[in-house]
Amino acid sequence: MKQILPILTLTTLTAAAFADAGAAAPAAASGLSYNRVGISRQGQNNNLSVSNLIGGSNVLVTLSTDSSYDGGNSNNNYAHLSLGYVFKNVISGIDATVSVGQGDRDYGSSVGVNLRRGLNEVVSGLEVAVGYNRQARDTADTVSSWSYELAYNVNKQYSVAYGIVDPNGSAETQHVVSLRYNY
Repeated sequence: MKQILPILTLTTLTAAAFADAGAAAPAAASGLSYNRVGISRQGQNNNLSVSNLIGGSNVLVTLSTDSSYDGGNSNNNYAHLSLGYVFKNVISGIDATVSVGQGDRDYGSSVGVNLRRGLNEVVSGLEVAVGYNRQARDTADTVSSWSYELAYNVNKQYSVAYGIVDPNGSAETQHVVSLRYNY
């Protein structure tokens, strides 16, 4: 008898969920924030980035700067501007962003695809991202890399993330730690 009430409650909630799913409602928004400022550390490199969706659209503009230490007495500073389009809730709550970018000096042009999904059904505030980026530094040097990231939204404004960048070629795998402010 004690188990009847939870079973009836679960059955009622399940039936209500399936009834709502059958209605012709628009797809739910992913809830991921794209308007954010971030600071990252990757080995000896520091990165500062600002991303913003333009107006109410899905056009994403990102400006980032990289400060890298080359092992000698000099620091190298690079800027990169990218323009992307966010396809929200493509499948199973996954947002897909396709972007192109251009940087100064040795940074060159880039093309990338990034997939992001919130994992609120596992842990509230958890999200995962997988990306592919191809960067042409000059006519003879093209680098492609895969990136994997696990992020946790501490609250609506702040999130922390740990990522791995796995470049193809001779470069070794890099670990990235990030702190972000969502606005």
